[in-house]
Amino acid sequence: MDFDEVLKEVGSFGLYQKIIICSVLLPAALPCAFHAYSQLFIAATPKHWCRVPELEPWAQDYGTLVKNLSIPSTVFNNSMQYASCSMYNRNYSDIVRYMEYRTPIELQRDKVWQIGSPGRSQVENCQHGWYYERSMYTSTVVTEWNLVCDQSFLVTLALVLFGVAGLIGNYVFGYLQDMWGRRPSFYVYLIIEIVACAASAFAWNYYSWLGMRFIVGLTVPAILASPYVLAIELVGPERRVFCTIASNIAYSCGLVLLAGIVYIIRDWRFLTLTVSLPLLLLFSCYFVLPESPRWLLAVGRTRQAARILKTIARVNGYNIPPDFVKIVEQKLQQAQAEIGKETDTSYGILDLFRTTNMRRKTFIITLIWFANTSVYVGLSYYAPALGGDEIWNFFLAGVVELPTYIMLWPGLSYFGRRWILCISMLVGGVACVLTLMYDEQPEVMLLLYCIGKMGISSAFVVLPLLASELYPTVVRGLGMSFSSVVAMIGPIVIPIINHMGQRMLVLPLIIMGALLIIGGFASLFLPETRGKNLPQTIEDGESVPMKFFNCRCLCCSKERPHRAELNNSALVAKHNQRQQPMTVCSICKREIKKT
Repeated sequence: MDFDEVLKEVGSFGLYQKIIICSVLLPAALPCAFHAYSQLFIAATPKHWCRVPELEPWAQDYGTLVKNLSIPSTVFNNSMQYASCSMYNRNYSDIVRYMEYRTPIELQRDKVWQIGSPGRSQVENCQHGWYYERSMYTSTVVTEWNLVCDQSFLVTLALVLFGVAGLIGNYVFGYLQDMWGRRPSFYVYLIIEIVACAASAFAWNYYSWLGMRFIVGLTVPAILASPYVLAIELVGPERRVFCTIASNIAYSCGLVLLAGIVYIIRDWRFLTLTVSLPLLLLFSCYFVLPESPRWLLAVGRTRQAARILKTIARVNGYNIPPDFVKIVEQKLQQAQAEIGKETDTSYGILDLFRTTNMRRKTFIITLIWFANTSVYVGLSYYAPALGGDEIWNFFLAGVVELPTYIMLWPGLSYFGRRWILCISMLVGGVACVLTLMYDEQPEVMLLLYCIGKMGISSAFVVLPLLASELYPTVVRGLGMSFSSVVAMIGPIVIPIINHMGQRMLVLPLIIMGALLIIGGFASLFLPETRGKNLPQTIEDGESVPMKFFNCRCLCCSKERPHRAELNNSALVAKHNQRQQPMTVCSICKREIKKT
């Protein structure tokens, strides 16, 4: 008897699990959504242009005139765009003397050429700092420390280091989670994240702020994974799809809520505190949230696991005998002994590449995982760059994910995993690539962006489920960890690609779209797993061939036997009775007959 059979006796998805998931685990997705993407607004770069001290008294009331006199301009997307990092080299003292003797009405009517056309003046870099447009943000990290022009790479550097920290944290905290348990490790991550983020609100310069953000980045993957893992381990196998969908819905709601917070609070220091300090309320659930009984069983603490199961049974309304804990403890010890017998052989990362079939699956799953992680993070980072209202764009990017998850719920049961993954990635990829044709139409760009976000959101849900059903049990955790760690390289690279889009707006979307299309076609090589038993051993995984790598021998083109007893061992026994030599195809397990 395994743990899932024991869990059925106390309720694998009863009132207890619903209370824990809805009241604790779903709100626990908020810290990751807040801290992963609040940096887009904390370090937002508003429109800016060179500051000219001589013209400063007129800048507020006659802003357009001052910019026309001092800032070069070009026409882009049928609108006038002023240079952000250059200015005219002119004698502004003479201009000031002329403007001082003009009435306000005359200044409003004055044209640039009446004061002196700047067209023939030389252009130079900003000499006295910048003016910032304050209509969207009253203050950001960029405006406070002038991270623009030749310093603009520092904003991208912060996102890159945030991704590097996530890669390190995903590796380190994974071990701590298995060492300390799910509950204490989650709260350790949470307190580190809240304290570091709140401390960054009091940063005195860019580098102190960057150090705090690096610490926050270390904890983000763990904050996202820990509640999900605990939810999966508290329910039966038939409810794991529900937990996956619910977790992603909660995450998307966190993005929508973040957009609402940013709409209200536009100062970066107050915004940092707002997305940090209220999360301390999650500590009020510390004594309500249980430890994972599966983890307790894995580390040999069967009595504690039995006590948690007793609490689950009572809340779920199951009648339990007085010696329930002792009975369950014996069953759990039996299950642990059976697991120990099955896992006597140790497996390492090389087992993911030892055989051709396993190697191909690992490579394709990791490629798709990398594509999905890169594009999901990339599109989320890209929302403010679309133009228009940045907060509204980010809000839409979160809202469009919600109907996707609702459609996925029945779709995964009726249509399977592989085709939904493929179609989702292809739709998202094609939508991103099509932006090349509409780069001068902001409304169409926004529509295609939303379609791309829906596609990648769908794929991001399906892939972990498909991967968990393809990796054999003996290397499932290892395979999932390997693929997710490699995929974390994406958030490191994607800010650099988005930074390249400053000169060509659609370039990041084209790159991300191509990556999605490649991953979508690659998913066709994976077998369908809907309704199939999970492979337990490497040999079980080898018996499930790749979709387009099936053997092409004569026997495979014929109808395969439907009787369960006609497997490899049965064929061998049958021919041993006849004492005739035989050859069995390693893929389809059918005898290759001599002709």
